[in-house]
Amino acid sequence: MSNDAADPRAAYLTDIIRTFRNYKALGERALAQTPDAALLTELDANSNSIAIVVKHIGGNLRSRFRDFLTTDGEKPDRRRDTEFEMGAPASRADVMQWWGTGWATALSTLESMAPDDVMRTVHVRGEGFLVVEALNRSAAHIAYHVGQIVYLARHFAGPDWRSLSIPKGASAQAGGDFKSRGIAR
Repeated sequence: MSNDAADPRAAYLTDIIRTFRNYKALGERALAQTPDAALLTELDANSNSIAIVVKHIGGNLRSRFRDFLTTDGEKPDRRRDTEFEMGAPASRADVMQWWGTGWATALSTLESMAPDDVMRTVHVRGEGFLVVEALNRSAAHIAYHVGQIVYLARHFAGPDWRSLSIPKGASAQAGGDFKSRGIAR
């Protein structure tokens, strides 16, 4: 049992930080398998490329988690619609910078929080949420978009794809040793 077991707020904070770190790692493992040329590829006119999804994640995390406890999560300087536009072609370095900046902002904020903070109220677009609610919403949003990245990365990697979880047909061999092998479950 963890040291946080006596305080559910501390246990929640530990778990949500682990959840965010897991989605960050999952996205990074998928991005690492994506060919550079595929980062900007859209499957059709109504789709987003991996680069666009990363740009959106970065913008969202920077806006939501900058001054998280004291200012509205939708910052006045955020231009959400431009997150879905690609001006000049982006390089892998650009994509990874968007990714890294967003995640650094989110994780530094999460790691600076105290258990008492999870029951405070924060605002997003003027609507009040308990911190626990805002963090759950954010984790779900990030999971949705990381899933898109993984799906596209797998498509573009083709037969070179290395599974990020238990490969098809290998469940019996996987056993319960997920953590030591770096496998998402």
